[in-house]
Amino acid sequence: MDETMGDDAEPEIVDGEDGDERAAVSFPFDRMTVQRFRQEFPRARWSDRRKAWLVPGKTALRRFDRWKAKEESRADPFAEEKGRDAFAFEPILSPYLSVDKDGFRIRTPYSRKLVEEIRQVSFARWDGDHKVWRVPFASYDELLQHWQAIEAEAQRCEPEERRKRAEARKGTEEERKARRRSAERRRRRITLPADDLPPLDRPVATTAYGIVVVSDITGEFIEYEEGADLYPDISDDHVWGSWRVPSLEDLVQTWPAKAATRDDERRRGWWFPTIEELRDARRAARSRERRTARQVSA
Repeated sequence: MDETMGDDAEPEIVDGEDGDERAAVSFPFDRMTVQRFRQEFPRARWSDRRKAWLVPGKTALRRFDRWKAKEESRADPFAEEKGRDAFAFEPILSPYLSVDKDGFRIRTPYSRKLVEEIRQVSFARWDGDHKVWRVPFASYDELLQHWQAIEAEAQRCEPEERRKRAEARKGTEEERKARRRSAERRRRRITLPADDLPPLDRPVATTAYGIVVVSDITGEFIEYEEGADLYPDISDDHVWGSWRVPSLEDLVQTWPAKAATRDDERRRGWWFPTIEELRDARRAARSRERRTARQVSA
């Protein structure tokens, strides 16, 4: 799923893959709204082809209309005006923030931590055409609460700051460990709990490498001394697995997890990805495939 899910299209009835009726619905995206929607409609699934949520059931449209009316009643009808006035009175002065008639535009260097911080702001959405994050005036108070962390992370990710940190790490144990970690990544292997293995050939989220596809499990138990340096959480009942980077097709065909990731799943080292994690992975996969296509045609 990509960021175009923000379009608020007219709901319609469509045929599902098994022949039953489903309502195709969409609404302006923000993380908290999606969470409330999935709590209300746990059987709903996102369709990349239709750019809409598919809600099963003959009464799906009526149920969605009631839910949407309840969501709209939550909104302050003067929130946009209040946010615009508040910004005019107490503006955020930053090279990473600009304003247009639709609200705020945030343009920063990339980091996963920064993306997670911006997504804490209600109704923040990625504008792929202009390569900026957009936040409506109505969310100004929340943006102000998160801005210090957003700006600090953006400054940390500037190329010059990255270069300074790399220079400071030269010759240190931290750099040697980073080199070993990079070499391990090139081997495309991963530690897995022997009694709780992930499914093969299906994208899963991992602590070590983000979303990957586990392509093989050797069954070879890991010697603690072999992996303790890079995998401090392993024990004697972990085995080696092989992984590959998922294709865009792999990610599009993957249904997101129905619930938020539990702490025990993260301690296990792998879990089924949430819709937010899949969205990031799909965007990265699209970029990889575009780069590959350009290199081939060049």
